Amino acid sequence: MNATVTYTCNNCGAGLLFNAAEQAFCCEFCLSSFTEAELQSSSSAERTRQMEEANAEFTGQIQQYRCQSCGAEVLAEGNTIARSCYYCHNPVLLVDQASGAYKPSKIIPFKLDKNAAVDEFLRFVKKKRFVPKNYFSKSQLDYMSGVYYPFWVTDAYTTSNMSGIGKNVRTWRSGDYRYTETTTYAVAREGNISFEDITTFAISDDSKEMVEGVLPYPMEEYQDFSMPYLQGFVAKKRDIEREALSGEVRGRMTSYAETLLRRTASNYTHLSVNNVNVNVHSSHWEYSLLPVWIMTYIKRHRKDSKKDKTYMFTMNGSTGKLFGRLPISLPRILALFLGLTLGVGALVTLLGLYAFFDPESLSASLFLGGAFGLFTGLIPTLIITGKYKKGLQSPIYPLDRFARLELTGSSDRFLNRTVTKVRINTNNNKK
Repeated sequence: MNATVTYTCNNCGAGLLFNAAEQAFCCEFCLSSFTEAELQSSSSAERTRQMEEANAEFTGQIQQYRCQSCGAEVLAEGNTIARSCYYCHNPVLLVDQASGAYKPSKIIPFKLDKNAAVDEFLRFVKKKRFVPKNYFSKSQLDYMSGVYYPFWVTDAYTTSNMSGIGKNVRTWRSGDYRYTETTTYAVAREGNISFEDITTFAISDDSKEMVEGVLPYPMEEYQDFSMPYLQGFVAKKRDIEREALSGEVRGRMTSYAETLLRRTASNYTHLSVNNVNVNVHSSHWEYSLLPVWIMTYIKRHRKDSKKDKTYMFTMNGSTGKLFGRLPISLPRILALFLGLTLGVGALVTLLGLYAFFDPESLSASLFLGGAFGLFTGLIPTLIITGKYKKGLQSPIYPLDRFARLELTGSSDRFLNRTVTKVRINTNNNKK
């Protein structure tokens, strides 16, 4: 196959490839195919031309800024001035021409302004007793930045099927034996599944986990893109095209389809899925910008700046959902450890001396107090440190919110039934 960018798929908008064997233009994502006559008579070529013109106009209205320290690049509407890097806090420089920019189709505007974002952040972080004090200082909060991140948002209509083995297990007791009956079925399910707003990160950036952590966004708040929405904020530009993400999106569709189809076979004690197929009949992709408040905290190394550690915290600019990892204050966690260790150790030592009331028991009481104190101080310290390093819990995507199943086929074919019995040790029971 030789690639061509002249035409886009009428069904999903992806780029088409020319198949010499079939003499047709084929879409590798939704499996559609078109003759050249069909494409010429459609609006595919005209739509491509209009997109190129819109992108050129968009590029002419924005400025590009680059951080000379960490290399981060952002775009901003012409009247917006990016003074410092949202990631490393160093000054950024204006680049004369914005290159490789693409006009988004949709945008969700910021619903929370900076004051509301700061208040929400402080409400959360002030409950965390072991972060460094300067983590929520005024100078630190000044670096909180509103950034529009690029995503591909996908709608798709699919036919999906699942096959597997279902088992129902029943146990009962009779006399000295316990019986287990296992009934096995060949399970098959098929249905039409409509997906809406599958949101996929469109930039090769280390912040992927942090930004995806604040998903999902309200579907009803998507707006047609307009330049004024960017005023006062900056935006990252996409560098991943939809063709490169088709495998990831298909994988998510397959995972979601299995979950939905599994629910229709909830009458089994155990269900082992052997195969799930998803056939995409049509899909629609839109390049969208979604609002994220970014807070970065740089833990400076005393001697070597290369060993500085950056912590990123993100907030959904529409819903206020938080995600990130918290820095931990070594003096505060050390104070907790020493306080618990010494306090519990001294208490156990005194109780030991009081119980035995014998000066010769001093060494035993000290040993016992030290052991109890160390254990009591170490366990909470390890738990708290682990939670801070792990960060907030990973997001749970509300599957029912953007995937709808219409079941079109259901089969439960009986395979076999087995019964096993095991003698119960009645002697042990009598004892």
